[in-house]
Amino acid sequence: MKAVLPAAGWGTRFLPISKAVPKEMLPLGAKPVIHYVAQEAAAAGCTDILIIINQSKESIRRYFEPDPVFEAMLEKAGKHAELAEFRTPATLARFQFLYQPEMRGLGDAVLLARDFVGNEPFAVLLADTVIAGESPLARMVELSTRTHRSCVAMEECPSERVSRYGIAGGVLDSDGIYQLDSMEEKPAPDAAPRIRRADGTALRHHAFAARYVFTPEIFPALAQCPAGRNGEIQLTDAMRMTMGKQGFFGVPFSGRRLDIGNPKGLLEAADLMETLG
Repeated sequence: MKAVLPAAGWGTRFLPISKAVPKEMLPLGAKPVIHYVAQEAAAAGCTDILIIINQSKESIRRYFEPDPVFEAMLEKAGKHAELAEFRTPATLARFQFLYQPEMRGLGDAVLLARDFVGNEPFAVLLADTVIAGESPLARMVELSTRTHRSCVAMEECPSERVSRYGIAGGVLDSDGIYQLDSMEEKPAPDAAPRIRRADGTALRHHAFAARYVFTPEIFPALAQCPAGRNGEIQLTDAMRMTMGKQGFFGVPFSGRRLDIGNPKGLLEAADLMETLG
């Protein structure tokens, strides 16, 4: 399976450092945030990874590409352990890079991957979010491959925070999977959909958790979506269209999603280094 890592956002919550260092390249230990995301994709069986960047994020490309000159220097100096570490990023998968010319939202970034993906299911991992503990991605890949449906990782969300995220409703089935029937992007708390048990009992709100596996039907849906606020194409709108045609799964997971797009999330992730692999 192929994976797409959108990483073209400006990182305004990390200004002024994000003027010079992409937020995805901020360090967690000796590795940048995006290394853990690519590593997670590779562990779930993704052999080809497309990273979507902008012109100011060339350091991401350099990190994942081989550097024969520097490698030769390490080899000549006899620094074999350091050389092995230096080569690790490029060996995680086969990497390609694509520029998002305008910041038109996550939906636009995913749509740009159409030629890379082809007519196969693919994973999307937000490159500024890491998972502490067990990732849901391998289960999502298996589920989508077996059922030919799209799915999204989901986590419980306090009512006071639902207006920050994509929120979905649906029914919890006997396998612990959510059969989704509604989705809203950043809804008001009193209008947000809910996950329900089979008997109709409402559970807590559940938000999208930065990991997706899509069938290729997401692309025509994205192409039909009009630009919304700030000229952005909302991925949730296309997901809702796909859900109506072929169904859509929500997948809970036991790990913890850490949003590295803000300083607090980066500090939390640093405290949980041992669970990041």
